[in-house]
Amino acid sequence: MNFFVKGVVTGLMILLVTGSSALAGEIAVIETRLGNIELEFLKDKAPGHVKNFKELANKGFYDGTTFHRVIPGFMIQGGDPNSKSEDRSSHGMGGPGYTIKAEFNDTPHDRGVLSMARSQDPNSAGSQFFIVVKDAHFLDGKYTVFGRVISGMDVADKIVNSPRDRNDNPNDRIEMKSVKIVSR
Repeated sequence: MNFFVKGVVTGLMILLVTGSSALAGEIAVIETRLGNIELEFLKDKAPGHVKNFKELANKGFYDGTTFHRVIPGFMIQGGDPNSKSEDRSSHGMGGPGYTIKAEFNDTPHDRGVLSMARSQDPNSAGSQFFIVVKDAHFLDGKYTVFGRVISGMDVADKIVNSPRDRNDNPNDRIEMKSVKIVSR
């Protein structure tokens, strides 16, 4: 009987270790004064966008940027290096100095989805991203979905409901104190 119990325990340990590695991976943690937002990545759907976001985050690119565009019933947008400036006239116009190719996929723009912002050119994404706060299926197949919120949608809801100016820029800066890539 003792041999049987040891075998069962060993089997459970192996299952636990292999099961944990399936859940292992990296997530992003966006720290704001209103709380944290945690994001998981959809590497199989948009590997280039995931790689780009992680590289920018690891370089500290997003630290100090703001959510510069918030539209209730739609989304919150951030990731523009110009938003580090108090001069709001250039918020929403900046990027990392390069663009990446679109990776449109079949993931719908449901509440909590992380997607890449861009101009009219489908291949113009760089650093700006948005989090959908209400289903926005009219964006499906037109913007690259590359992740989703796993914790902190209540924070995204606080951000989207912040008083804002006529350009949808929050009156009080909602800064990303840090964006860290951490092991899950």
